Amino acid sequence: MTDPTQAFDTAERTMWAGRAHAYAASFARLCAHPVERLLDAAEVGTGTYVLDVGTGTGTAALAALARGARVCAVDADAGMAAAARAAGVEARVAVLPELPFPDGEFEAVVGNFVVNHVGRPRAALAELRRVLKPGGRVALTLWGARRGAGQELFGRAFAEAGAVIPADLPRLDPAEDFVRTADGFVELLREAGFTDARAAELEWDHRTTVDEWWGGPAAGVATAGLIVTSQDEGTVVRIRREYARLAGEFAAGGDELALPHIALAACGRAG
Repeated sequence: MTDPTQAFDTAERTMWAGRAHAYAASFARLCAHPVERLLDAAEVGTGTYVLDVGTGTGTAALAALARGARVCAVDADAGMAAAARAAGVEARVAVLPELPFPDGEFEAVVGNFVVNHVGRPRAALAELRRVLKPGGRVALTLWGARRGAGQELFGRAFAEAGAVIPADLPRLDPAEDFVRTADGFVELLREAGFTDARAAELEWDHRTTVDEWWGGPAAGVATAGLIVTSQDEGTVVRIRREYARLAGEFAAGGDELALPHIALAACGRAG
């Protein structure tokens, strides 16, 4: 029998492999929105030694460097780590829940939308706690249970186009899952040994264009991309047509869209 956690992690690695450029051109700008708030929550400033875990193309790491912090970054995907290095970030490949750092190495750890992509979230947070100095801060973002109307756009397009959802999409083992609300996120941090834990919802309208927003899934990025690229050519055409039609609900002038999104942000302190 296939281990569900291993299957989840393998699917995640496959989903992101070779897609750093496509991610940077599409969903990266969406995920950049909470970065400054994330760094504030982690108390990142001049001289802070910070780890950016799940750095992607390096957005949060670069923002921390701009504040004068000392930054290390890791990502599970070699292409993402290479893109971050090309942008000027000290980045290496590492996969949670195993980080190549000694205990108490960092004063702050940030993880921007990384918890969604690990098969063992509790073990991952315990590892972040391990590499923090006593009193160090962690700050994380997460796509939660409540979603904005913009987040439902592709799902609606798939349904209208009659797309068949693949059976092998990444699915977390129910035994590893947690309640994806602010309270549930706080509890996850407390279980990992963090104190002064708190969390809140973030809401914003992501500004993009019809073509830019389609570019991510069309290139296979994220779960929406797995769904699009698994369809036959005719179904992809229908999805694109339904997407363009439904996107009109979010028109913000010209070709621009304003897509409502909701996420969770949490922080805590290493005891």
